[in-house]
Amino acid sequence: MLLSCGDALIDFLPSKTADGREALTPAVGGSCLNIAIGSARLDVPTGFVGGISIDTFGNMIADHAENSAVDLRSATRSDHQATLAFARVTGTETQYAFYDADTASRNWTYRRDAIPLQGVDCIHTGSTTLVHDEGAAETLAFIANARANVTISLDPNCRPNLVKDKDAYRARMLIFCGKADIVKMSDVDFAYLFGDEPYAERAGKLLSDGASLVVITRGNHGACAWHRQGGMVEAESPVVKVVDTIGAGDSFQAALLAALHRLDRIARPRLRGISAAELKRALAFACRCAAFTCTRAGADPPRSRELPADYW
Repeated sequence: MLLSCGDALIDFLPSKTADGREALTPAVGGSCLNIAIGSARLDVPTGFVGGISIDTFGNMIADHAENSAVDLRSATRSDHQATLAFARVTGTETQYAFYDADTASRNWTYRRDAIPLQGVDCIHTGSTTLVHDEGAAETLAFIANARANVTISLDPNCRPNLVKDKDAYRARMLIFCGKADIVKMSDVDFAYLFGDEPYAERAGKLLSDGASLVVITRGNHGACAWHRQGGMVEAESPVVKVVDTIGAGDSFQAALLAALHRLDRIARPRLRGISAAELKRALAFACRCAAFTCTRAGADPPRSRELPADYW
C-alpha cells in the first residue's frame, strides 16, 4: 500500500452568494491528504499519516478521507484545532493564507510502533509539514525508519508565505531530496528553490544523489521526467475547460504513484528498471488526471470509474 504523510486541513475557497457577493466555502484539503485521497480513488490501497483534529473541521477531514477509502488507522486524532487555509486564485496560481499555529498537523509526532510498515510499498511526503522544524524532524525520523525497504516520494509543494528563512528551507528540501526515490515538483516550486537553473542540470544532480525519478510539472504544458535508465521523457497535458487549478498538482502526484503501482514499478528495485515507454505512460496518465481535476472546483481528484478508458 501507499502511505501519505503530512498535512490535512480545511481550505476556504472563493465562491459567490446567490446575490453575487464574495464568499468562502470550506472544503477538505492539504497536499498530502489530497494525494492519499487521489491514489485511493484510483484503486490503490492508501493510508494517511499525520495529525487530524477531533473538532468539527477535523471530523470533516476524517469523513472525507474515509469516504474515499483512505485508511486512517495510522493518523493521530487530537484535540488541537484543525489547520485552516484561505485560498485566493490569481491567474493560473492559487495563493494561500495559512492559520497553522498549535494545530493537530503541527503537533503530530512520529510514533514508531503505531505505524506498521509491513506491506507498505511507498511513503509520500511534502508540503507545509516540512516547513517547520518540528514537522520536518518527525517526518525525517519516519523516513529513516522506513527507507531501507520502502520507496520514498517527495513533492516539496513550497509555501513561501510560511517560510521564514529561505536558505534554511532550501537546505532542508535538499536533505529530503537526498532521501527520496521520486522527486516531483512544479515549475513554480523549482523556480523558488533553484532559480533559473536548467531542469536537466538539477535533475542530473538529484539522480546522482540517489533519486531514481525526477519529475517537473509545467501546468498546461505537461510534464517532463528524468530517470537513470529511461532517460528524459515528456508528456502533454490535454486541453480542458478549467474551473480552477486547486489540487491539480496533488492529483498529478497521486495518479503518478497509482500508475507506477499499476505497472508494478513502485517498489524501489522495480522503479529503477522502469522503461521509457512505461514512464511515458505513467506521466501521460498523471497529466490527464490533473487536467480532469481542473474541470471541477477544489481539490476533487477523479475516481477510476469517472475516467474515460483512453486515459490509461
